[in-house]
Amino acid sequence: MKFKPLKDRVFISYTEEVEKTPGGIYVPDTAKEKPQRGKVEAVGTEVKEVKVGDEVMFDRYAGSKVKMNGTEYLIVKEEDILGIVEE
Repeated sequence: MKFKPLKDRVFISYTEEVEKTPGGIYVPDTAKEKPQRGKVEAVGTEVKEVKVGDEVMFDRYAGSKVKMNGTEYLIVKEEDILGIVEE
């Protein structure tokens, strides 16, 4: 299934790491904060600064989570992207 965001939206894939405290307790998903780094999978027609394949950092509380084909993605506005990660 393909997804094409509209206007200034960016479709981002990310992975949530399993968190474990030093005492061995696993932190449930509901207690964790959203990830802040992901890979751009698709962009809307009005997106100017990022492109598909870029790894980006985004605002912690930005966007909406969606689940497609068993994988979670994030849809954010371009203005919520803080920058492109270059390694």
